[in-house]
Amino acid sequence: MNATHVVHPSPSGSTQTVQITDEDKLEITPLGAGNEVGRSAILCTFKGRSVLFDCGIHPANTGIASLPFFDEIRGEPASIDLVLISHFHLDHCGAVPYFLEKTNFKGRIFMTHPTKAIYKLLLSDFVKVSDTSIDESLFNEQDLNKSIEKIELIDYHQEMEHNGIKFWCYNAGHVLGAAMFMIEIAGVKVLYTGDFSRQADRHLLGAETPTLSPDVLIVESTYGIQVHESRRTREVRFTTMVHEIVKRGGRCLIPVFALGRAQELLLILDEYWETHPELQKIPIYYASSLAKKCMAVFQTYINMMNDRIRKQFDLSNPFIFKHISNLKSIEDFDDSLGPCVIMASPGMLQSGLSRELFEMWCSNERNGVIIPGYSVEGTMAKKITTEPQNITLSNGITRKLLMSVKSISFSAHSDREQTEEFIGSIKPPHVILVHGDPTNCARLKQALTIKFQPDTTVYTPKNCEAIEIVFKGTKTATVLGSLAANSKVKTLRHGEHVQGILLHKDFNHMLVSPDDLKFYSDISCAGVLQKMMVPLPRDHECDTADQLADYWINKLSNRFQDVLRIGSLDEDDEDQMAVVKSEGYDSDEDGMQLDKNKPLIYDQDKVDLLVCGRVKVGIKVRESNEATLEWPSNVTNDTIVDALCYAILENDFNVNYKLDKGAVEDTRHEMNMLYLIQQLLKEQYDSVDVDLNSGCIHMRVNGFPVVVTSKAQVHCDDVGTRSVLEIVMRRVYLALFPIPSMMGCLDEHDHEMHDHE
Repeated sequence: MNATHVVHPSPSGSTQTVQITDEDKLEITPLGAGNEVGRSAILCTFKGRSVLFDCGIHPANTGIASLPFFDEIRGEPASIDLVLISHFHLDHCGAVPYFLEKTNFKGRIFMTHPTKAIYKLLLSDFVKVSDTSIDESLFNEQDLNKSIEKIELIDYHQEMEHNGIKFWCYNAGHVLGAAMFMIEIAGVKVLYTGDFSRQADRHLLGAETPTLSPDVLIVESTYGIQVHESRRTREVRFTTMVHEIVKRGGRCLIPVFALGRAQELLLILDEYWETHPELQKIPIYYASSLAKKCMAVFQTYINMMNDRIRKQFDLSNPFIFKHISNLKSIEDFDDSLGPCVIMASPGMLQSGLSRELFEMWCSNERNGVIIPGYSVEGTMAKKITTEPQNITLSNGITRKLLMSVKSISFSAHSDREQTEEFIGSIKPPHVILVHGDPTNCARLKQALTIKFQPDTTVYTPKNCEAIEIVFKGTKTATVLGSLAANSKVKTLRHGEHVQGILLHKDFNHMLVSPDDLKFYSDISCAGVLQKMMVPLPRDHECDTADQLADYWINKLSNRFQDVLRIGSLDEDDEDQMAVVKSEGYDSDEDGMQLDKNKPLIYDQDKVDLLVCGRVKVGIKVRESNEATLEWPSNVTNDTIVDALCYAILENDFNVNYKLDKGAVEDTRHEMNMLYLIQQLLKEQYDSVDVDLNSGCIHMRVNGFPVVVTSKAQVHCDDVGTRSVLEIVMRRVYLALFPIPSMMGCLDEHDHEMHDHE
């Protein structure tokens, strides 16, 4: 089972146990490069979004064994939204064709312009020179070409967004086009350095320092706590090593990757040969099938290099060398000509031309091999740095290792000082070390912990070991549009509320007016204007509209604030608007708006009242046995209408029924309930009488006597009639009391019916 670390950041730096949801956890899982160098693939998951940083192969392995642990991806590759490739080295991009074409990944993939150009060259060469059989090969040329079509480009500092994930990149140094990627999900920032170097060299700038501080830094630990020597010292040591080998009549082999450090070393050797005439008869070869193509790429992206190279390019091409020749294959090389220097790929001596030359020269003590970069565990380059007495050739034959073996670091990886300086500049609270063997990871973790504690926590996860970091923050919404322009909103104080529609998009929250939805979203907004007829208890003795208006205003004002009579504006004034809009009500609270500064004209045939500024009540003078209610439907307005119906239906207390005087107070609530039920039942049945002494309603339905109690219980000898009346009573109660908690008399079945109706 994979191990998990859970950390809750707090101001004091202590660790607390808190109850959280999965969405609060940022999870970082190395699928490769966890306590190892090779097959870099770092999975970052947060808030349901997933990003894969790099997708490389392990140089010491072949076939499926060289891939990252893709089967450990929770939810399969299809769950990954984004793949970001830092640079073109195979241990960072070599598995891309497999991942894009052999898995169900459906997201997007990005890399810089130079990385994509060189990716195509290197992967094409990888397919051709791979030692694996067709059955074991990870992908073919067709897969590679399809993957190239899917790769999208990004420039340094270009901010992009996909599925709520914001991302951009910085120059990482290391090699041409190398990038450090910053992603932001729901306000949490993660910076992945890939391979980076803050030290400028002969053709590249050093890595940038981001202006924003990330919450989590994922950084390489290739060299652990080692400190690189100065560039000048390193160049002198390198040229001295080469000079000593050719001076004694030997062949000097320098295994390199076709692109990257090779160009740096070629610049150094060409300059050294120019200043040492005695060496100019000794040939230097750049042995790579990609030599010319590689140089063309470097010339294309000359503006991404340092000032020295750009200025030199204005005079002459610095990558057209005076003392260096290209060597396409070993068949083009005459080994009998004496001392020479050959720079050949690949850099780990696993296969290809560099391996062939090494096996040809390894048993001659005059010859020498110089390893100019980091050697991955399990490769031939790593093995010979331990200077074994014998080595096993590709054909299985054992041979003595007599040639000299030297190593020097030109790999442009960050050392301890560079990493500490970088962390000190951006101050991340969490640092995750990857791309380093267990020893280097552990030593660098100890050094960083001592230097930056307690402000920074350092992790060294193994492959498939998830690091979980909890981020819990408050959600904030930006008030936009007409709602933001509202004077009430501008003067809001702590604890006060503002009403609007909350839009949630890609972890951003916006509060807008319903009228502004079309500007900030693709949502179509519509309102429902409700209209309902309510029977009035009796005809009122009001002969005019003014009398009827006064009567109902007095009655309703006992229960509701702001009961007003409304009318229409002067129709002769074209500049004035109607008080009540036909499509809805112009108000911040979804209610009607009155223009109190304009004179109103009242209709003498009916009375229109506005209750709470939200509900319009219409009553005709000559047909005052019913009221028409109109309102824009929402939770608040619907609740007001419920209360208004109750007030209207119970308004008449002069009911002509025989009632025991002593039972008035005890039966007042029951009387009201029975009377409300009676009014609604009269809409469907002719004979409906109330007996308040028994607390029942008596009626005849289909010729059968029926008794209904105030608790909605139906008594009838005919089963069919009783069943129908029970359904009717449920609907009566649902009409009177839409809120279940107000009913009090419904059983579980009634509540279920309420939930579905």
